[in-house]
Amino acid sequence: MTSLFRIIVLLLAVQANAQAQSGQPARAPVDADRIVAVVNDEVITLFELRSRLDSALVQLKQQGTPMPPRDVMEKQMLERLVIDRVQLQMARDTGLRIDDAQLDQALNRIAAGNKMSLTQFRQALEKDRIPYARFREQIREEITIARLREREVDNRLVISDGEVDNFMAAEAAKGGGSDEVQVAHILLRAPESASPEQIQKLKLKADQVLERLRKGDDFSQVAAAYSDAPDALQGGVLPPRPLDRLPTLFAEVVEKMRPGEVSPLLKSANGFHIVKLLERKGGLTLPPVQQTHARHILIKVNELVSESEARHKLAGLRDRLVHGGDFAELARLYSQDGSAAKGGDLGWLYAGDTVPEFERAMDRLPLKEVSQPVQSPFGFHLIEVLERRMQDVSDERKRMAAKQVLRERKLDDAYQDWLRQIRDRAYVEYRIEEQ
Repeated sequence: MTSLFRIIVLLLAVQANAQAQSGQPARAPVDADRIVAVVNDEVITLFELRSRLDSALVQLKQQGTPMPPRDVMEKQMLERLVIDRVQLQMARDTGLRIDDAQLDQALNRIAAGNKMSLTQFRQALEKDRIPYARFREQIREEITIARLREREVDNRLVISDGEVDNFMAAEAAKGGGSDEVQVAHILLRAPESASPEQIQKLKLKADQVLERLRKGDDFSQVAAAYSDAPDALQGGVLPPRPLDRLPTLFAEVVEKMRPGEVSPLLKSANGFHIVKLLERKGGLTLPPVQQTHARHILIKVNELVSESEARHKLAGLRDRLVHGGDFAELARLYSQDGSAAKGGDLGWLYAGDTVPEFERAMDRLPLKEVSQPVQSPFGFHLIEVLERRMQDVSDERKRMAAKQVLRERKLDDAYQDWLRQIRDRAYVEYRIEEQ
């Protein structure tokens, strides 16, 4: 028996069983076993397509979304199945696999997100006539595709320092006067009522000065040698000031520059100018933010330690802490986290530094109070907040935020481009129109 025939027989059996349970008459086999697409060495069947399409239509109805024509949805769903199949094949061929332990953790998180135990969640699915085994494998596929994307696209996307600089400069320009800059300048002053010949001669000199700077000569040195400005001996450096308080001629060019960049030649009634941007403070205008100094004790859930056991163990540790136990000592003894050696101390945390479940519980805690056991994807925690403070966002933090924005802007395009590439390399034969 060929593998293709075994797949068709299995699908027929699954469909017949589902129809028998629902009391519906079985369709003619020809309708169920029809192949609607071939993807490399695998097939997509009409049964699979209709199952996915029906699920999608139910979801649209629940959301109150107007229903597109079914034939249009069918073609869209088939293409989605093809794309998914290509990705799953690539994951399989490159050894990417989600084992049962990882899958169980994900299912537990899904259940917890719905405020249910896994048993309750399974019962709810079956009440809605969603076979748990099928749901489980769909989640495995979704995780597999997500991990493949992380490996092949997300982790390979590079955001250069230049892109970050450009983005921050553009954002700063939008903020106008909120941006503070420091510049240095060189002025080659033109005589009053200078003739065209004098202006041309001065320009040739200015071009030579600019050429020296572009070849790497020190700006301060060149300013001291050639600038006619009063601050020439100080390297032409101007005090820091808001961008909108610079001369308009300077501001228009500086707002597009990166720190360390030298402007082209600028002409004014006074002569010729060259400007260098030394420093820019701004770009991402972030207000002071709260930081939290916290520590924790983590007990992980695994095949040896159940959720109830982890909760019970932490409840006992919390009781000891409430009655005078030393948090740092208990963390060193029992915590299953890299911070255990530091007494569970996590240092100063910004918003977003921890997973949402941990952060929400931490933010609600009064100072010096130990939380009840808090569940997160890592296990169960006892949390204590030691201090809170308002802190200006550092330049490094601003650059990290800018890089994240750029990643989010570029990731979807990069992912779609990658999908197009792997889809074009795959052998795909559509048979949806066959009767």
